[in-house]
Amino acid sequence: MTAAPSDATSPDGGPPDGPPAGGPGRKLGQLAELEVSVLKGVGTAALRDLAELGIGTVLDLITHYPRQGRYIDGTRLVPIADLVVGDKASVLGEVTRVSSPSSGYGRGRRRGPSRVEVEIADDSARLKVVFFNQAWRAKQLAVGTLALFFGTIGTYRDALQLSSPTADVLRAAGDDGEPDDGDRKGRIFPVYPLTEKANLTSARISRYVGEALDRAGRFADPLSEAWRRRLDLVDRTEAFNHIHRPTSLAQCEPARRRLAFDELFRLQLALVLRKLRLQDDARGIRHTVSRSDGGPTLTDRFLDRLPFCPTGAQQRAITAILDDLAGPLPMHRLLQGDVGSGKTVVAVAALLVAVEGGHQGALMAPTEVLAEQHAGAVAELVDSLTVSDPTTLEGWRPLRVALLTSKTAARGRAAIHAGLADGTVDILIGTHALLTDQVEFHSLGVVVIDEQHRFGVEQRAALRAKGRGPDDTGHDPDLLVMTATPIPRTAAMVVFGDLDMTIVDELPPGRLPVTTAWLRTPLEVEEAWSRVRSEVARGHRAFVVCPLVEGSERVEATSVVAEAERLAASELSGLRVGLLHGQLPSAEKERVMADFRSGALEVLVATTVIEVGVDVAEATVMVIEDADRFGIAQLHQLRGRVGRGSDPAWCYLLSESDAPEPEARLSAMEQSTDGFALAEVDLELRGEGTILGARQKGKSDLKLARLISDQDLVVEARSVAEELVADDPELSAHRLLVDELRIFIEDDEAEFLFKS
Repeated sequence: MTAAPSDATSPDGGPPDGPPAGGPGRKLGQLAELEVSVLKGVGTAALRDLAELGIGTVLDLITHYPRQGRYIDGTRLVPIADLVVGDKASVLGEVTRVSSPSSGYGRGRRRGPSRVEVEIADDSARLKVVFFNQAWRAKQLAVGTLALFFGTIGTYRDALQLSSPTADVLRAAGDDGEPDDGDRKGRIFPVYPLTEKANLTSARISRYVGEALDRAGRFADPLSEAWRRRLDLVDRTEAFNHIHRPTSLAQCEPARRRLAFDELFRLQLALVLRKLRLQDDARGIRHTVSRSDGGPTLTDRFLDRLPFCPTGAQQRAITAILDDLAGPLPMHRLLQGDVGSGKTVVAVAALLVAVEGGHQGALMAPTEVLAEQHAGAVAELVDSLTVSDPTTLEGWRPLRVALLTSKTAARGRAAIHAGLADGTVDILIGTHALLTDQVEFHSLGVVVIDEQHRFGVEQRAALRAKGRGPDDTGHDPDLLVMTATPIPRTAAMVVFGDLDMTIVDELPPGRLPVTTAWLRTPLEVEEAWSRVRSEVARGHRAFVVCPLVEGSERVEATSVVAEAERLAASELSGLRVGLLHGQLPSAEKERVMADFRSGALEVLVATTVIEVGVDVAEATVMVIEDADRFGIAQLHQLRGRVGRGSDPAWCYLLSESDAPEPEARLSAMEQSTDGFALAEVDLELRGEGTILGARQKGKSDLKLARLISDQDLVVEARSVAEELVADDPELSAHRLLVDELRIFIEDDEAEFLFKS
């Protein structure tokens, strides 16, 4: 392993491997520059196999951690001879025989399941292991393979047997590396994540990692000893060694906590720095939130004209936003609220503050359907509001709301562009079309981004640039980002840690919880269609959501068309059934939604295009087919399309699945309508991957940190990051941290954070 010359070699030009003599230790950046081919035994085939696991550099290798909690404790393995029927056991054995006996009878569909029989042995006895419908096991578990099997011990013809257990290969047949027959006992073996495509075993990865750690030696540690004592964390060298090659299981968790802290700390440090850099570079607008003559502002007039009284949560959110808008720095606030909690009213209140001061507001949504919905809702909410205009005879004019999407006709687009340039378009609502170069504002004051998880940091920056204008002489608009997909607090600290947070956690008075039922059998499913017919008879509407289809939107559209035709001829015969999917032209989508709102259509069969934003107060029933194909967040969003009026509402989840994870999701949906509680369940079931995808920034997701179980680490990492940046805003005394952070963030982000 070649060492970097600056601090990875000794002063006398000593050997490049091992701990740097007199230096601060091996830096992660050095390992990120070394390809795994520098390790012994990593040839062309191994490089290809490691690439299948996302491993290309030595840093990738040592951060390819053992599967969570999966270590084989050689000091506690139960010999085959001591196994007892009914026990769940881990059995380490070498394959001595493999066969694929003929099974079933007859031909074609009448044949039984395929079967692979494997005989394994340890020093005490032999055991038969059987796999059904896993023909590939015969190749994976060739004679001579050493593997760990986990399952429930059963019997067959008076002999012990394991049926369809999990199997982790530690040493492939013909592999002369560790572990060998003589050292199974008394050792702890890590079990690494593998793929079927990669011709690798945990033992081979362990050998590569061991060599890398030996040659890397001592690691440079960005946390001082004082910080480690305060946080009760082991040093980095100990952490890497104990996570990969512990001598006791007690060493594994302290190692994981330290490396998990590092992951969270890097994320939090980047977020704290981003927030600081935005403030340093800011050109804010001090908005006027109250009139000197004591009269009502535009926002006051808007709130006074509402046909309902805002909830306490809405009022608190508006107060927090007005405080931000009155300040010298641009607002960067996240507004979280469950479906139907009234975030749009809060957003309009913020936009009107900008308009009051002679500026403009913009609201960006991820889909045309949602943008159109917002445009209609906002136009209705601000109807009859006026703004001062000295160029008119009366001295005022109606407040103007415009909609801009990729489908806006050329003539309408030109008129909107002109109105934006001269300031006569007060509030612009649209999709990504707002980001095009042709869109130039007279003075952009407040930006609202809806469904923030659909956008990334880049879109936020692009809208910010719209405020400064093409000549960079303007101001930074205040930013309010909204999400109706609740995120647990610790996850929000990681994903949106550069934003202040406000939660709207009350539903408007009169709203009733949506009754949710998981229907499994044909007899139970009839309840759903009966409810649809009875609610339509009462003058209400119903949604039927078709399942996700693998493939393109065109394939999904074909599927939903066929299902709509089937339902109209069977369960929904006699009802006026409409169809909505992503492949329909914009004009057709608008016509369908207008007919559904008016009652010309009674049932709308749709894809997930209706997931967010669609607001039809008369919709009281939703039927979601093959609900097991959807995640909790999407199911909760879909359910939020009904029950938006004061009438009782129902959501039916149709699924015959009895798989553990879908069962957990659908049961959670039955038991709770609280989006934040469901978000916790979702996080626990699916892990951090999908939530962290909302960052849309950075090269590395969390590998060891778990946002549910490591909440204390999230808070500690944030605290350390804030304290460190407060003491040293440029991180001039923490160059190791700066160099390390550059590895894990995009180049343009690094340039922004460290431009000084």
